[in-house]
Amino acid sequence: MPDLRKEIISILDGKLLTPYFQPIVSLTQKRIMGYEALIRGPSDSPLHSPFNLFTTAERFNLSTRLEFLCREITIQRYADLGIKEKLFINASPLVLLQPEFKKGETLRLLDHYGVNPHSVIIELTEHKPSDNYEIMRASAKHYRGMGFEIALDDLGAGYSGLRLWAELLPEYVKIDKHFIHGLDDDQIKLNFVRSIQSMAVSLNCNVIAEGIESEEEFKAIEKLGITHAQGYYFAKPTAIPAEKIDTLLFATVQTKDYKTVPFNNAVTAVHIIRDITPISSKTTISDVMNLFHHNSELTILPLVDDNTASGIIFRDKFLTKLFSNRYGIDLHGKNPIKMFIENTPLCIDKNMPIDLVSKQLTSLMTNDSAFIITDNGAYMGIGTLLDLLAEFTRQQIDNARHANPLTLLPGSVPINIQINQLLANKIPFGFGYFDLDNFKPFNDIYSYDAGDDIIKAVANVLINYIPAESGRVGHIGGDDFIVIFTCDDWLIRCENILEAFKNTVPSYYRNSDIKSGGIHTENRAGEKCFFPLISLSIGLVDPVATGQCQSHVDIADLASEAKKMAKKIAGNSLFINKRMTVKNSENFQSLTHSSTTKLHAVK
Repeated sequence: MPDLRKEIISILDGKLLTPYFQPIVSLTQKRIMGYEALIRGPSDSPLHSPFNLFTTAERFNLSTRLEFLCREITIQRYADLGIKEKLFINASPLVLLQPEFKKGETLRLLDHYGVNPHSVIIELTEHKPSDNYEIMRASAKHYRGMGFEIALDDLGAGYSGLRLWAELLPEYVKIDKHFIHGLDDDQIKLNFVRSIQSMAVSLNCNVIAEGIESEEEFKAIEKLGITHAQGYYFAKPTAIPAEKIDTLLFATVQTKDYKTVPFNNAVTAVHIIRDITPISSKTTISDVMNLFHHNSELTILPLVDDNTASGIIFRDKFLTKLFSNRYGIDLHGKNPIKMFIENTPLCIDKNMPIDLVSKQLTSLMTNDSAFIITDNGAYMGIGTLLDLLAEFTRQQIDNARHANPLTLLPGSVPINIQINQLLANKIPFGFGYFDLDNFKPFNDIYSYDAGDDIIKAVANVLINYIPAESGRVGHIGGDDFIVIFTCDDWLIRCENILEAFKNTVPSYYRNSDIKSGGIHTENRAGEKCFFPLISLSIGLVDPVATGQCQSHVDIADLASEAKKMAKKIAGNSLFINKRMTVKNSENFQSLTHSSTTKLHAVK
């Protein structure tokens, strides 16, 4: 058995460590935005793996020395390679408490190797249980004071939790790979990651999804609006890092994902487009100066070559930068305008719904006031924040006019508009009509407030199982809900909804009524009757049948028929109407009686 103490000291004394770099990718800009630095020991050593290396260093009280050596070697290699993207360096907050800790050592290293502190992001990692949040706050303050941004590593795993996020308010938060692995086929993980993304947007924090290994995982996190990713799907950690990511890897989420007619009256990025004639990135700075000089209303110039946008020139920024030096025009006039481009512009497909456009811009926290709108990747025009804000505000006002006041879900008007748009674009979708059974007796006995609570419970269950990327939930009045399904697993979702609602209902009844299985009260004729616990009936129209319809009126007729059939089945139930409209077929293709209990009822 090797002498591990001697081995770790030999590695530290000889600086026998190799930094590896794994790209962190911006999904909105479709490029590498930074690299996480990872350390490997000698390939022929039992301490080659990071786990063995750091565990052994901790065992012999050498963690601080190892961390600073890792930092030195990483910064030196980062500088030697001439990397321009950001550098993510792992750091343990407990190192700050060690007697051998040297304050300002990181800045000294950066200065020595000519690296800008603003290029460095410190990943705070805590591998031991600790409720001393003061240490974590002090660590974040220490590194921010030196000009570094902060990333919180492994959110959701180990000791990195929501309280730590709230305490540190990092610029970046990395979701642990456990929640990313297989999330495309795991509703619980999908809901967790969706919640994290929602919180991050409200906190102006960038989310990085770690451990992306498959196309399906990538498509799932991209659809949720997450803007940064890391994993083997893009590139493995290597000593000489990849400089670019294969653009085909970004092509898995095609424009078709945005062709599902969006909510809010089908408003997409194309509705706010400005037709601005672009210029080549090779245009000279003096020629750009002349363009601005002869057109006082020209404030934005997109740079486009071969239909691909490479940048946006903003009049004010251009003139300020050019004339910050008295010899600016003389020195740079003959140079190409691409010299002024620091970042790749945000490109938005024309079919992207503007609420998703807003999320993309918010998550980027960009100071730019404009972005590129494309058609299948080719330049189409310019979108501005002011136009986006104006359209988004109009849309929100319009939504509020048609929203149900109890649940704030859209009413029949926006739902019907979307159905007609889907039909016009020949996009397949399923449709569901959700109605409560035995609701009026419950409302009479338990009060209208209790009835409202049940209705809100239905809304919450539907929203939970039918998120925005899977469909749209509408509340058309009373205890009636309708749903447009744009997902393939609509039947499974409905079965899960029935099961969830069945488990939710008893909490709204008294124990005595739960034991009885219902309540005794008068029916509409004034006769004493027994009414079972509230249940949910779902009338469904499958995508084949909806595709044969001419308008929302036809679909409503089919859904009403299916709901009536579902209500004939006791308890929580569903019924699928596959009948075509009268104009197309009189054939009623309901499921066979033998499968009714299995597929149509949850008891």
